Amino acid sequence: MRSVTYSMNVSLDGYIVGPDGGFDWTGPDEDVFRFWIEDIRQVDVHLLGRRLYETMLYWETADQDASLDDAQLEWASLWNPLPKVVFSKTLTSVQGNARLVSGGLEEEIERLRSEPGEGEIALGGATLAAQAAASGLIDEYRAMVYPVLVGGGIPFFPRDERRVDLELVETRTFSSGVVHLRHRVAR
Repeated sequence: MRSVTYSMNVSLDGYIVGPDGGFDWTGPDEDVFRFWIEDIRQVDVHLLGRRLYETMLYWETADQDASLDDAQLEWASLWNPLPKVVFSKTLTSVQGNARLVSGGLEEEIERLRSEPGEGEIALGGATLAAQAAASGLIDEYRAMVYPVLVGGGIPFFPRDERRVDLELVETRTFSSGVVHLRHRVAR
């Protein structure tokens, strides 16, 4: 069965965006960006909430930007054809290789898990991840921890006071001080 992974950049104090909505502290260095390129190669479909979808829209036409370097062009070449499922109650349409869903996260994940394929079902966006976590649908948590304290904002982990035991699968420290943590949900 295909696994569901939740991956996001996160501050050391646990937020994916700061109290002002900013995430300018997440600009990846070359090694971190290369890591994300290799990571996306393992994904068959990406589930996104509205805010993350809108942030990632840049990549739909980024390959037309003459200022992009080879790594950025490689990312765009992997991201654009990747099937995406966008969960939103406010959007009426989506662009690129995406389809819009207005509800039914649990049903959508179960449907995707039953389809043939070996790649991961990636999940992005804190609100969407909180819904998936509450239903016990996340198999792995992958946090790219940045050495910054932002003091508030949108948390990486849902605050639902539910215990989830995890097993450490992998760690990697980058020269920039960013640390990747990969944990599997203990079942």
